[in-house]
Amino acid sequence: MKKILAFVFVAASVAMFAVGCGPKKNGGDSKPAEVKEEVTIDLFVMSQCPYGVQAVDGFYPLLEKFGGQVGLNVNYIGQKKPDGSLSSMHGEKEVQGDISQLCAKEIAPSKKEYWAYMTCVNEKWREIPQHDAECATTAKLDAAKFKACTEGEQGKKLLSASFDLAKTKGATGSPSIFIGEERYSGNRSDKALEQYICNKFGKEKGLNYCNNMEPPAEVKLIAITDKRCGAPCDTSKMIQSLNGIFMGLKPTVMDWSDAEAQKIAKAANVTKLPALLFDGSVEKDDGGFKHMQRWLTKTGDYYLVKVKADFDPNAEICDNKKDDTGNGLVDCDDESCKNTLTCRPQTEKTLEVFVMSQCPFGAMAVNAMGEVLEAFGSDMDFQLHFIGNMAGDKISSMHGQSEVDENIRWACAKKLYPNNNDYLKYVWCRAEDYKNPDWKKCATGPIKAAAIEKCFNEEGTELLKEDIAIANGLGIGASPTWIVNGTTKFSGVTPKAIQDNFCKANAGLKGCDKPLSNDRASKAPAGSCGG
Repeated sequence: MKKILAFVFVAASVAMFAVGCGPKKNGGDSKPAEVKEEVTIDLFVMSQCPYGVQAVDGFYPLLEKFGGQVGLNVNYIGQKKPDGSLSSMHGEKEVQGDISQLCAKEIAPSKKEYWAYMTCVNEKWREIPQHDAECATTAKLDAAKFKACTEGEQGKKLLSASFDLAKTKGATGSPSIFIGEERYSGNRSDKALEQYICNKFGKEKGLNYCNNMEPPAEVKLIAITDKRCGAPCDTSKMIQSLNGIFMGLKPTVMDWSDAEAQKIAKAANVTKLPALLFDGSVEKDDGGFKHMQRWLTKTGDYYLVKVKADFDPNAEICDNKKDDTGNGLVDCDDESCKNTLTCRPQTEKTLEVFVMSQCPFGAMAVNAMGEVLEAFGSDMDFQLHFIGNMAGDKISSMHGQSEVDENIRWACAKKLYPNNNDYLKYVWCRAEDYKNPDWKKCATGPIKAAAIEKCFNEEGTELLKEDIAIANGLGIGASPTWIVNGTTKFSGVTPKAIQDNFCKANAGLKGCDKPLSNDRASKAPAGSCGG
């Protein structure tokens, strides 16, 4: 029996299906006393997915500790084609491996033989189904029944039903886990799983193993929010998720109005909310700490959880009719509010789009503008802006430095060739082949490569910073994001979607009556880069 020391976290949905539980620890032919299964773990996997194999093997010692009071059900994830055939992510061999494992469960006289088979095939999972028959013999399964099931219709029916169940329950990632009918997405170390099961079901279900189990390490968490921020600063769901990772989590929620919250934020160099901060006690939960480490940043005496945090508690709140900064300027009169959606003036017949140059959705959106601009002509003032991040003077973007560089070139083209939107000839060319590093092939006609390169080296960075400031002021992080008439946001990538939203705010324009295409939606679903 393999011991899995660590698991790779795979976010997934989970579902249920009844099969066996763990093997008898010391073997032997005597029939064990019947133990009532009080808690069921439902596991969905793919037989040739390494993470699924690890999950199945990793549950063996856990089941033994609970002595039959906790059981494990294994089911499989895949697809049913229109013609009724079955497929799986890792190919036909995985489909056969899934069938063999379901057949082993179906014909095994007891859980002992079933788990003996699973242990055997998982030792050489990369070679599935090569050793399936051999493992059936090793596990003392009836060879004739095993062959009839795996090669006949019975096995296919079992797997078809398993795929149906996975689909119904939304289990798409291997492994997907339910414990007692509830989704489990926390740390999958033995200790974390034991603590979760005992905390949730130990007393209720009378789980014997839990009587002598040590309580989980106490982990202190401070969540700093701000009632002025509203929903974007709500930390309740984040804390709920962390509860599934740290069984001894002790959260304290503090509002920015509390002087102690501001003191802690200063000590941890926190400038944006919401903020989730662990103190040193997080290190005492070794499994949870290792699980979370990639999402933690050490800052002072705290560990800051990496979450989306955009609210500046020291800035003017632009719509609360108060002077939040004490400078005598209220809401939109404060200079810091000028780029916010609340304080922007209405500008008729304007359409702005905020993109990342190497985002596929952003590329589709700007390319759709060719048809839109042809329809509206001078009735539309179109403006292209860019999304990015600023850390001091350094600019970063979701798709790396190459995207920052291309954003600068787009900004330069916009500055150099504004007449009749000539700059879009370069933008459209690049958007069609945005992964190609050879940008100069798009500098044709009125667009001159030398001019763009000169701008890139001299003023391009400042041009991009100005645009990023606009996007950040508006709280825009998703590419593409559109704004009509200065104040109304929408999203979309097709000419028809753009036309519909523009015309809602600018009714009666001739361009609103022209039929525009909607076919780009078939190339990619509605979506965005970032958020």
